[in-house]
Amino acid sequence: ANLGALLMALGLPYDSDGGRAVAASITALMTGHAYATSARTATRMGPFAGYDENAEHMLRVLDMHSEAASHMDAAGEPVAAAVAAAAADSWSAALTVAADHGVRNSQASVLAPTGTIGLMMDCDTTGVEPDLGLVKTKKLVGGGTMSIVNQTVPRALRRLGYPDDQIAEIVAYIDEHKTILGAPHLTADHVAVFACSMGDNTIHYVGHVKMMGAVQPFISGAISKTVNMPEDVTVEDV
Repeated sequence: ANLGALLMALGLPYDSDGGRAVAASITALMTGHAYATSARTATRMGPFAGYDENAEHMLRVLDMHSEAASHMDAAGEPVAAAVAAAAADSWSAALTVAADHGVRNSQASVLAPTGTIGLMMDCDTTGVEPDLGLVKTKKLVGGGTMSIVNQTVPRALRRLGYPDDQIAEIVAYIDEHKTILGAPHLTADHVAVFACSMGDNTIHYVGHVKMMGAVQPFISGAISKTVNMPEDVTVEDV
């Protein structure tokens, strides 16, 4: 949950090598640590039912995950490099223990939508998704609605070097116009950082697919992911 917001807060476009590197490293650490824990659990409780007849294949899959983790490209991002190093350690620990005891869980991770959980956690984004739009409309208990600008925008602008007075003007512009395009002080190079799934500053649909490609090597199961496409796409585009 909140991965898209994290990338924005780091000043990284969702559709960028740096953004995908951070996402991949976090996913690798998450699943690697989960399998390391699962292997330690197996030392006490035994592996999952059916492990013995599938041990060769299970260990081969774990090794493939580990191999992918050891060859991650941090794309020049210090955050990704640090997390990737921790992920490699987790996978090494998982393989070492699993070789003798197996793992308690045949699958350890999926990327779920986290919609309800994300809302309760006050996240700007859910699952592996980017933000749907920079402005959210919330219904009020006493009736009516109010618009709230993505809470991560000020953090991202601060990370990108904007002073507080300019940040206030940009946020006020977004609140009024429901878009960041045309906002005062915003440089063209930073527009992509605030791209969303919908609206007038959208992530290209290939960017959604590339993000899935970046994290899938480190997931046991499936990814819940929407690939937003323009209304005029063709069957050939799909």
